[in-house]
Amino acid sequence: MARIRNRILSISLLCALTATFILPAAVPVAHAATSSASQAKQAKKAASGKARSSKKPAKVAKSSKTAPAKSSKVASAKKAKPVAAGKKRAAKPVAHKEAAAGIQRASYGPASSLELDDGHLAVRSSVAFVQDLASSDVLFAKNENTVAPIASITKLMTALVVIEAGQPLDEELEITSEDIDTHKFTHSRLAVGTRLSRADMLHLALMSSENRAANALGRHYPGGLPAFVQAMNAKAAALGMQDTRYVEPTGLSSENVSSPRDLAVLVREAARHPLIRHYTTDTEYVVEVKGRPQTFRNTNRLVARPDWDISVSKTGFINEAGRCLVMLATIGGRDLAIVLLDSVGSLTRTADAQRIRQWVQREIGAM
Repeated sequence: MARIRNRILSISLLCALTATFILPAAVPVAHAATSSASQAKQAKKAASGKARSSKKPAKVAKSSKTAPAKSSKVASAKKAKPVAAGKKRAAKPVAHKEAAAGIQRASYGPASSLELDDGHLAVRSSVAFVQDLASSDVLFAKNENTVAPIASITKLMTALVVIEAGQPLDEELEITSEDIDTHKFTHSRLAVGTRLSRADMLHLALMSSENRAANALGRHYPGGLPAFVQAMNAKAAALGMQDTRYVEPTGLSSENVSSPRDLAVLVREAARHPLIRHYTTDTEYVVEVKGRPQTFRNTNRLVARPDWDISVSKTGFINEAGRCLVMLATIGGRDLAIVLLDSVGSLTRTADAQRIRQWVQREIGAM
């Protein structure tokens, strides 16, 4: 029994010695093996990372080659848009096919340009016509055969029919719901119920292009609006205005059309009436609307310029017609009919008129 106990004690002592001396030496070896395995994994990952990174530049290079091609396509598309817009603009719908076909879009040259390289006058309005009324010589023409909507230039014919009808100018007329624009919904300061004399209605229609005033004038014509429009077309025919047609007295309809030559005839005829000369060139006028004074101003700012001598003036605008201007102006001692149709921008027609005046003055000075 004692011998067995001694063996057990010897075995325990041997195990203790083994744990003390052999295991500490084995641990670093195991740790080294583990760390070398982890290092091998890290090295493998690094190697695979390098392999991936070596592949990536090839992809980037490929995209860098394709990127310019895409951007060039975008650039070409961006360049193509204005052309498409220009084509769409050129196909602007009007009431008559011949009116649409005759219009060419305005020039977009530098604002400072007065003449083209060949010395001829350059204007931006799509249609331009300048005629000496004394000699009937045409000094300048651009798209002179165009038949196009004329907007409120119509009101010059409205005035001719009203004046030549001989109705009392002091007769009081009333604005009613029939005079409201239900076609283009344009604004007017002449409220329904406003009562003004025929002379005042005519004054505002010519100077400030008041649509309700023009319509009221037509309504109060003997036979009403149908008879008035018939009289407008009859007057145009009598004047030899073969390209002209009216369907209403305001110019809000794009079916009111004319040509530059016909409008020069209209300007000449309008100038024969002192009342039209006065009303179209008056700078401002005050009338009482619903008990309150209202100041109306001329739609053509050139009439207030001291360096201009204008006898007849009328502006017009609807989308189908663009911005229009007709004038009888004395330049260099010559009475000239100036017709500008389908101008782009609010100041283009005025700037074109200035260019025409300078050009005429230079031409006369060179004679």
